[in-house]
Amino acid sequence: MINKRWYDSDPILKEALELLRLQPDETKTEAKDFLLQLQEQVAGEVIDHVYEIINTYQGKGNRWYDNDPMMLKAVELLRNAPASIQRVAALKLLVALEQKSFEGVEI
Repeated sequence: MINKRWYDSDPILKEALELLRLQPDETKTEAKDFLLQLQEQVAGEVIDHVYEIINTYQGKGNRWYDNDPMMLKAVELLRNAPASIQRVAALKLLVALEQKSFEGVEI
């Protein structure tokens, strides 16, 4: 596959984001709040880069999360987080989605 998405190389990230994409809006809202906790885990330059991406793609991109500014921010935070944090966040996201509850889940 030539045009791989950024998360396709990690099976856990891929499964977490594909499962998230299929969720109802209420669950996506909870997932956004969960993923936004990444702001506490990543450096300022990463956050600056995320805001550049948001300004570039918000409402203009073709990805499933581009039309929701908060989901775009949440997914871009995950994308730009260090690999070890990505993996932990993806695992916790998967567990929460499977349990259908984000109550008490923190990164």
